[in-house]
Amino acid sequence: MKIFKTLSALVFSVAFLQASAQTDAPKGFSKGSLVLADKSTVTGYIKDNSRRDAAVVLFKDGKETTYKGSELVSMETTAGSFICINGDFFKVAANGEVSFLLKTSDASSQASFNGTEAMFNNGTEGRPGDYFIYKNKELKLVSKKNLNDVVAKSFDGYTPAVEKAKTAQTDIALLKEAVDIYNNRKGK
Repeated sequence: MKIFKTLSALVFSVAFLQASAQTDAPKGFSKGSLVLADKSTVTGYIKDNSRRDAAVVLFKDGKETTYKGSELVSMETTAGSFICINGDFFKVAANGEVSFLLKTSDASSQASFNGTEAMFNNGTEGRPGDYFIYKNKELKLVSKKNLNDVVAKSFDGYTPAVEKAKTAQTDIALLKEAVDIYNNRKGK
């Protein structure tokens, strides 16, 4: 009888631990959501492998599913908002009519299969760590060499944003402030 009570308590404890473990994020995962290419949204726990292989793993209902950047429109995690363009992940630093993005993956030469035939993704230009302006579905790599040209085309001559962008010559990351100024202008 004592063994039966002990065994029952052990089974109950294991069941309780499993149930409570289901509510916590698995190691290496964080709560988030994905917008798939068909515009549907899935939520669960996400492991961001985008830097390594331009893919993420979604843990939901006890199953793991891997999604390549080419299968996604966007991703939200505790690390921030990301959009996917041509299979690459970009962290959104500023969002609006003009977006300022940081490339976080490299999907170039990533194979996908059409039946048995392999097709290779070209990805986007630049490398992880590069900054981009995204306007009207056009992605422009920003560097110190082309900063003035990209700013002139992206900010439509809006003087406060253009003036602020000039300070980004020493650090491209400062361009975020100019993008925010442009997106918050009056009389859009």
